[in-house]
Amino acid sequence: MNSQTYKTLLLETPSPHILQITLNRPDAANAFNTQMATDLLHCFEQLALDQANYRCAIITGAGGRAFCAGGDLKERDGMSNSAWTAQHLIYERMIRAVIDCPVPLIAAVNGAAYGGGCELAAAVDFIYAAENARFALPETSLGIIPGAGGTQTLARALGERRAKELIMSARPFSAAEALQWGLVNALFPADRLLAETLQVAQSIATNAPVAVRQARQAIHRGLQMSIADGLAFEIEAYHRTVPTNDRREGVRAFVEKRKAEFKGE
Repeated sequence: MNSQTYKTLLLETPSPHILQITLNRPDAANAFNTQMATDLLHCFEQLALDQANYRCAIITGAGGRAFCAGGDLKERDGMSNSAWTAQHLIYERMIRAVIDCPVPLIAAVNGAAYGGGCELAAAVDFIYAAENARFALPETSLGIIPGAGGTQTLARALGERRAKELIMSARPFSAAEALQWGLVNALFPADRLLAETLQVAQSIATNAPVAVRQARQAIHRGLQMSIADGLAFEIEAYHRTVPTNDRREGVRAFVEKRKAEFKGE
């Protein structure tokens, strides 16, 4: 994958098999415009097709001020209803591409994550945040509601009552609150955030890729099922790992007391 393809994203490979995606509109607090939503949609669709090369991805924001300030209201000001709906369809497709991407995704929230930025972070597998990060879903104060998954992902992460409180009041909340409530997994000083996130991404990338993807699917899909159906789905996912060369390598490495070298096969 090549950064030259995208006008609003920077792509880097900070470590083998790890893709770092940086939202790159710092002058606009990395707010979504139509171009960025289109770039993200294409990027995550390509990432889903490039699983052989990438075993984990990190998404963060350029500059220290914001992760992503949500939709670019300057671009949206004066839009007709039909133009607004057409643009939002791109956002809808983008967030589904993020949620459905089989490659593990970590958000490194390095500043404000408001509106669609908060929804983007909530759509990934888990979040690390800078201690000074801020979150908000202010849509009801603008006459709309979260439309990029926020009513669903936040309710699942925080519980129904907390999600209702935050979305209906539109009040911002701190990184410490996000950690306490379970939206964020850990907080780090801003200058250590990416390094700490990369360390965890490297741990994921050294494990068996097929097993990691199947575990992710079992958790994600299973939470949408009854416990009985979830257990059945888990067993199906488990049996997809049994015939892999990585399963044999993992057992052999354990017996030989060495580090396994997984190839994703």
